[in-house]
Amino acid sequence: MQVSHKPSAVSVSFDEPNLVSAAGLHELADERLTVPTDKGANAGLKVASLVAGMVAGADSIDAMALLRHGGMTRLFTACYAPSTLGSFLRAFTFGHVRQLDAVASRFLANLSARARLLGTPGAEDLVFVDVDDTIIEVHGYAKQGSGYGYSGIRGLNALLATVSTKDTAQVIAAQWLRKGAANLARCAKRLITDALSTLKSLQAEGHSHGPVLCRFDSAFYLHAAFSAAQAGGAEVSVTVRMDPAVKRAIAGIPETAWTTIEYTDAVFDEPPTPGYPGQRSPKPCSPRSAPARRTSRSPAGWWCAASRN
Repeated sequence: MQVSHKPSAVSVSFDEPNLVSAAGLHELADERLTVPTDKGANAGLKVASLVAGMVAGADSIDAMALLRHGGMTRLFTACYAPSTLGSFLRAFTFGHVRQLDAVASRFLANLSARARLLGTPGAEDLVFVDVDDTIIEVHGYAKQGSGYGYSGIRGLNALLATVSTKDTAQVIAAQWLRKGAANLARCAKRLITDALSTLKSLQAEGHSHGPVLCRFDSAFYLHAAFSAAQAGGAEVSVTVRMDPAVKRAIAGIPETAWTTIEYTDAVFDEPPTPGYPGQRSPKPCSPRSAPARRTSRSPAGWWCAASRN
């Protein structure tokens, strides 16, 4: 049978029911958001439109025009102009941002009730909460909040907390957008609290899991980050600077107090370090050379990593 590839013989349909949200984003935004004036009207439709636009690849307000193309009208009863969505976002205050955070956490819980985002971890399997930041490059000196941070790039600083297990991909549980020149640990305590609270809501939806391990780099080696994690019932793994006090503490750990822990995708390519009996410092490696698992040792009851900065 000969198949015709002429454009006139091609038919495109947009009828996949699983692409339509059923986790309550529209209803949650209508219930929680209180953006004033006409700019805040139909908040649920506008939030859903913004999410759909970002999923489809829009990276600016003007790019939201793609919502008016193709079969989008099959999904949305109202396709807003980019200027309308921009006015909606510009009407937000900090309080409205926190309302949207509440919408996001509840939407994630609803979504997890329909699809096991964290799989089915056993009672002894760790759930990882990773906290880190990234720079979102922007252009133009008039961009509100933009600045030069540690990367030397003009942009905004996004602080993210993701949740994952050894068998599942990372899921964003909490996020903060900050000034480009913000201190890396700014808002970390609140972000960690929000992420662990969201994780508990996932557990409340029938997703039991094992112990929770928060993993931080040295920027979050602060009492505020530790206290937030411990208040949320999590253990902590953090990279610390090898200052004299830390070196003395490591040197004072007896040999019998060390226990083996596993590092995923790590190689040990340095000579043994004083204070780490017979062990080498874990270093990341390329995917092609990554071994399945490697082990290192840590004092019993501790989760820690060391940096020589």
